[in-house]
Amino acid sequence: MNDQHSPNKTIGPNEQTISWMGKWWVAMRPFALPASCMPIIFDSVLAVTIGQAPFNLTLFLAALIGMSTLHTGANLLNDVYDYKKGVDKQVNPVSGAVVRGWITTHEALVAGWLFLAIGSLIGLLIFSQIGLAIFWIGLVGVAIGVLYTWGPLPLKFYAMGDLAVFLNFGILGALGAWTVQTGTLSWVPVLWAIPMSLLVVGILHANNWRDIRSDTARGIRTMASFLGDISSEGYYAILLFGPFAVILILILLSRASNMNPKMPLTFLVTFLAMPKALKLIKKGKQRHNQQHLHDFIALDGATAQLNLLFGLLCTTALGFDVLINFLLG
Repeated sequence: MNDQHSPNKTIGPNEQTISWMGKWWVAMRPFALPASCMPIIFDSVLAVTIGQAPFNLTLFLAALIGMSTLHTGANLLNDVYDYKKGVDKQVNPVSGAVVRGWITTHEALVAGWLFLAIGSLIGLLIFSQIGLAIFWIGLVGVAIGVLYTWGPLPLKFYAMGDLAVFLNFGILGALGAWTVQTGTLSWVPVLWAIPMSLLVVGILHANNWRDIRSDTARGIRTMASFLGDISSEGYYAILLFGPFAVILILILLSRASNMNPKMPLTFLVTFLAMPKALKLIKKGKQRHNQQHLHDFIALDGATAQLNLLFGLLCTTALGFDVLINFLLG
């Protein structure tokens, strides 16, 4: 395929009505960034409130911008290789600008590597301030992002995408944010990031669940295609309800075993997101109902909204804990 050749433009809105900036805005998918940025925000606050680290605004902003840049670069590369492999051929609510015919695969490829280079440079600047620990976290994260759809054995196409997302947009991002603020490694951000990490996997699974038929036809093995339609429904429920169960376990376990630090009881505020999780499970169950088909097609975007809400509630829980401790003296 010639990289300069654009996809069929009949699949999207009229290109003449979309500005150059608008096309690249779609290509960069800013709506997806909370999935990778929320762990940075939460664990930076965690480092200050639980880890007692002094807040470094400059390093926080560098970590946030760096993660956003790397995520955007990975998304652009993902769009390119999905299109080249015939995975992404039709427009859906979260399609990028390549499949819509607004930018060429060559343009997306150059932009993707540029974003990854910028993000890596920001990471090196952080490394110069923090040390070797953050270097290895960043190096593993960038490697996973690049190998997600690129290389002879792309992780996404061999049922490893869920693990890659769990690590990159959950565990590694959280550990990195903690390390940036504290300068040290710890098990606390890893353990406490598990709930949000599961929800991020839920976003990916909702997308792959929708695409089981097309992925299977092209020989692509995602966790969803491996499980099949019915088992994917159960897996989705685990990914959405699991975070609430993990919160309860961490609250109870940290008290029963005298674990230090203890997860504050204020984390029960996250259960305010349970009704939304229940609604999403219902949407998944109605996937074969033509009247609710669009809800299933857009399930990944709706799951991303749940992830954002849950992350904000987790961060709020830390703030509530600080406030309560202050009032109680």
